[in-house]
Amino acid sequence: MDIKQDFLPERGKQEEEETEESARTIESIKQLGESSPPVEVKSDIHILPIIGQIEGHMVLPPKNKTTKYEHIIPQLVAIEENPNIKGLLIILNTVGGDIEAGLAISEMISSMDTPTVSLVLGGGHSIGVPIAVATDFSYIASTASMTIHPIRLTGMVIGVPQTYEYLDKMQDRIIKFVSTHSRIPEEKFRELMFRTGELVRDVGTVLIGKEAVELGLVDEVGGLNAALAKLRSLDKSREEVKD
Repeated sequence: MDIKQDFLPERGKQEEEETEESARTIESIKQLGESSPPVEVKSDIHILPIIGQIEGHMVLPPKNKTTKYEHIIPQLVAIEENPNIKGLLIILNTVGGDIEAGLAISEMISSMDTPTVSLVLGGGHSIGVPIAVATDFSYIASTASMTIHPIRLTGMVIGVPQTYEYLDKMQDRIIKFVSTHSRIPEEKFRELMFRTGELVRDVGTVLIGKEAVELGLVDEVGGLNAALAKLRSLDKSREEVKD
């Protein structure tokens, strides 16, 4: 009788843990469509997705799928400081968004010592273009697209001449950054940006997969396996240089 009583608290605790695990499983099915809780996979490659619209100084409506730049910047700093991370894979499927936020992310990525590779899936449009080319090496899926267009301005404009001058300077920053971090000439990128006739009710150019590579904007057409292999190669080269 005493032995049974000793086991009762332990049995109750086990049943409680099983109930909690069951509840987590049900919640995981609801949220992620998984049949079991997500399994933590230890890896020395960090994956950073930039999805939807890049949110900057203005908070976008809740219905918008967004990537907040104030979340991305601290992650980049943490990745750079972590010696256990051997490479950063940036997966892009973005429509663009805040210009200064996108440029801030691009500048941070381009200044990292940690090997970086980008992979454009679906689309890497607008300010997503500088982010894609900011890495050490860039890939684009064969069906993915990239839209290059002039800066758009929304809202009320105060002091029109000054505003257009500011926009010109901002546009030049984007053009110079992209041409510096890719193989596309500055003049060609500017021409693609202001091309007419291709986009309905707008100016600009849409590049799909191989076209982006042929113009020197992206390094290669490829997918996840190629991107991970390249990161391993970049890390190996870095280690050899250190030795």
